[in-house]
Amino acid sequence: MDKSGALEYINQMFPTEASLPGVEPLIQKIQSEISRVDAGILTAVRQQSNSGTKAKEDLAAATSAVQELMHKIREIKTKAEQSETMVQEICRDIKKLDFAKKHITTTITALHRLTMLVSAVEQLQVMSSKRQYKEAAAQLEAVNQLCSHFEAYRDVPKINELKEKFKNIKQILKSHVFSDFSSLGTGKETEEANLLQQLSDACLVVDALEPSVREELVKNFCSRELTSYRQIFEGAELAKLDKAERRYAWIKRRLRTNDEIWKIFPSSWHVAYLLCIQFCKLTRTQLEDILDNLKEKPDVGTLLLALQRTIEFEDELAEKFNGGTWDREAGNDIEDVNKGESNNQAVMDIRKKYEKKLASHQGSGSEEKDGHKDLSVPGAGFNFRGIISSCFEPHLIGYVELEEKTLMETLEKLVQDETWDTEEGSQTNILSSSMQVFLIIRRSLKRCSALTKNQTLFNLFKVFQRILRTYATKLFARLPKGGVGIVAAATGTDGQIKTSDRDERVICYIVNTAEYCHKTSGELAENVAKIIDSQYADKVDMSDVQGEFSTVITRALLTLVQGLETKFDAEMAAMTRVPWGTLESVGDQSEYVNSINLILNSSIPVLGSLLTPIYFQFFLDKLAASLGPRFYLNIYKCKHISETGAQQMLLDTQAVKTILLDIPSLGRTQTTSASNYSKFVSREMSKAEALLKVILSPVDSVSDTYRALLPEGTPSEFQRILELKGLKKADQQTILDDFNKNRSGVTQPSVVVQSVIPAAPTSPAVAAAAAAAGNAISTMGIASREDVLTRAAALGRGAATTGFKRFIALTEAAKDRKDGPFRKLFSP
Repeated sequence: MDKSGALEYINQMFPTEASLPGVEPLIQKIQSEISRVDAGILTAVRQQSNSGTKAKEDLAAATSAVQELMHKIREIKTKAEQSETMVQEICRDIKKLDFAKKHITTTITALHRLTMLVSAVEQLQVMSSKRQYKEAAAQLEAVNQLCSHFEAYRDVPKINELKEKFKNIKQILKSHVFSDFSSLGTGKETEEANLLQQLSDACLVVDALEPSVREELVKNFCSRELTSYRQIFEGAELAKLDKAERRYAWIKRRLRTNDEIWKIFPSSWHVAYLLCIQFCKLTRTQLEDILDNLKEKPDVGTLLLALQRTIEFEDELAEKFNGGTWDREAGNDIEDVNKGESNNQAVMDIRKKYEKKLASHQGSGSEEKDGHKDLSVPGAGFNFRGIISSCFEPHLIGYVELEEKTLMETLEKLVQDETWDTEEGSQTNILSSSMQVFLIIRRSLKRCSALTKNQTLFNLFKVFQRILRTYATKLFARLPKGGVGIVAAATGTDGQIKTSDRDERVICYIVNTAEYCHKTSGELAENVAKIIDSQYADKVDMSDVQGEFSTVITRALLTLVQGLETKFDAEMAAMTRVPWGTLESVGDQSEYVNSINLILNSSIPVLGSLLTPIYFQFFLDKLAASLGPRFYLNIYKCKHISETGAQQMLLDTQAVKTILLDIPSLGRTQTTSASNYSKFVSREMSKAEALLKVILSPVDSVSDTYRALLPEGTPSEFQRILELKGLKKADQQTILDDFNKNRSGVTQPSVVVQSVIPAAPTSPAVAAAAAAAGNAISTMGIASREDVLTRAAALGRGAATTGFKRFIALTEAAKDRKDGPFRKLFSP
C-alpha cells in the first residue's frame, strides 16, 4: 500500500478513540505473522542449497557411466572386425570351389544338350527323307526346344552350323508336305489307303513349323480347290446370272462330298471356313463382271432370283460359321414358282412368299475387313451377309421400277374401286383405299428389306413418296370443283360449288383420310429410318408428303364451306326480294331466315359427327368469315328499306346471329375455340345491326350516326344507305356534302353496336316492342356526337378474330409453297 492507502486502512480499523485499545493486539498479530514468514523463507533457502549440490553429484555420475559405455562399444567393434576377417579367411577356398562347381555343371548341361541336338537333327534328317511325319512332328518340337537353349551361343560356329542344317531340314519337310498335299483331291486318296493317314500326320508337321507355313498350305489348298470352279463358271455356258444357284450348289456339294476326306485337317485350321471366304470373294468378282457386261438391263425376275439365292447362301454360311440365325422360311422360295410361267408371274410369286417373313439381313459393301481381325477363326469379325449380294445393289434399279409400276397400278385400281364411303360400323370415318395403300407399301417395304437395306431401299422410299403424293392428288381430284364467295379466291377455283348431303359426307371422309395419311406417312418414315443403313437414315423424310395431305385437308374444308355457302344463294336472293320498303308491321322472323336455319340444322350435326373437333372448328371459322360479311353486303342489295322494314330486318339479323351462335351446339362442340367463334360471329353480325341502325336514324342525324357506328365506311356506302332510306337526289346531295365536309371529324376506331332486341321473339307484339326499343336507342341523343361515340364504344367491345387469324395464317403459309392452286394468288 502507499501512504494514503495505509492511512485510510488505519482510519477504517480505528475510527474513534474508543477503538484504540485494540491497537496492541493487532500489532502483536502482525509481528507473529512476520516471524512465520521469515522462518518459511529461511527453510526454503536451505533446501535450495542442498538440491544444487545433489544435482552436481548426479551429473558427474552420469558422465562417468557414458564414458565407460563408449569404451565397451569400441571393444565390441574391434572383436567383430577380427571375427569377420577370420570368417573370410575360412570361406575363401569354399567360394572358389562353389564357382568351379557351377561352371562345370553348366558346361556338362550344355554339352549334353548339344549332343542331344546333334542327335535330334540327324534323326530328323532321316525322318524327313523317309517322310515319317508323325515322328518328325514330335522331333521338331524337341529340336525347337533344344535350339532355344543355344540362343546365347550365336557366335559359336558349331551352333550356327547346326541351326543352318535344321533350317534346311525344315525346308525339305515343307516341300515334302506340300508335294504330298498336291495329290489330295486327285483321286490318289482312294487308291492309296495310307495316303490320308500320311497327310494327317503331315498336318502335325505343319503345326510344328512356323504359322506362315500353315497359312500358305491352306491358301494353296483353297486355290487348288477353286481352280475347277473357275474353269466351270467362267465358261460361256454357266457364266450367266440365272446360273447363280448352281454356283452355291457346287460349293455345298463340294463341302458335303469331301467332308470325310477333309477330316485330316485339324479343326483349329478352319479349312472349310477359309475356303468359303475365298469362294465368296471369287464369286462376287465373277458376278460383278457378269452384271457389268450385260448389254441390256437384267431381267427383274432373274435378278431377284439370283439375289434371293445369294442371300440364302450367305445366311447358311453365317449360321454355319458364325452361329447366326437363319430364317428358314426364306428357303425354297423360288422352287415353288411354276417354271413355265412368265418372269413377271415369277416375280409376283416371289413377292407373295416374302410377305410371310420379315428378313433382317444387311448387306455389307466391303470385301475386306480390318487387318487386325483374325479371319481364320469363325466369328472373329468376318460377315458373310452381304459379301456377295452387295454386288447386286447398283443393278436393282429395274426392281425398284417394277415395284413402282406395280404400286401405281394397284393404287389406280384401289381408287377406281373406292366407294367413297366408309364401311358399316366403322369408327374411323376414313376411306378403305387409304388403309390398302399403306398395306401395299408395307408389303413392298418388307420385300425390299429382305433383299437390301442400302441404296435400293432408299430409292424405294422415294417411290413411296411419289405413291403417296399421287394418292393425295387423287383425293383432291374427288373434291367438288368450282366456288363463289369470300373463300373462293383461297382455292383458286371459279364457278359455284353445289354439294349434296353425300358430297358433304365424302368431303369429311377425305379430310379424315388425309389426316390418317399425314400421320401414317410420318410413322412409315420412322420405320424406314430404323431399318435402313445408317448413312441413309438422315435422308428419310416425309415432311413434303405430309404437307401435300395438309393441303388436301385445307382445300377440302374450304370446299365444304363453299358448298354450304352456295346453299344460301337462294335465301340471300329471297332476302333481296322482300318488299322492305312497303312493310306495314314487324312480325316473326322472315321465311328466308327459317330456310337458313333449316339448311344449317340438316348439315351441321352430320359434319360435327364426322369431323374431328379441330377441323370442325376450322370449318366454323371459315363459315363465319363467309356468311357474316355476305349477309352484311346483301343488305346493300335491297332496293328500298322503310323504317318498318329496317326494324323487321333488324329482327331477322338478330335471328340469323342466334342461329349462327347455335352452330357449335349442333355440332356438339363446346370448347374455348367455340367461345372465340361466338365472339367472332357477334362482331360480324353486329356490323349488319349497326348498318340497320343507321338506316333507322332520322335524316338530320344520319351522317353523325353513320360516322359513329360505321367510322370505316366509305362515301359510296353512305350514299347507298341514303338510297335505301328512299331520299331524293337533291336531299342526298345536301347530306353527302355535309358528310364529306365533316368526315374527318371522327377518327375513333371502328366499333359495333350490339342489338338489344330479344334473342327469339315469340309474338308480333313483342317483336314490335323490341324493334321500337332499338329505334329509340338509335335516335336518342344523336345531336351530341361525343355522346353517340361514347354510347357506341360502350356497346359490343372485344369481338374475337380467331377464325380470321387462322385464315390469314393459312394464306401466308401458301405463299411459301412452290406449287398448288394457292400459289397463283401470290404470283407476280
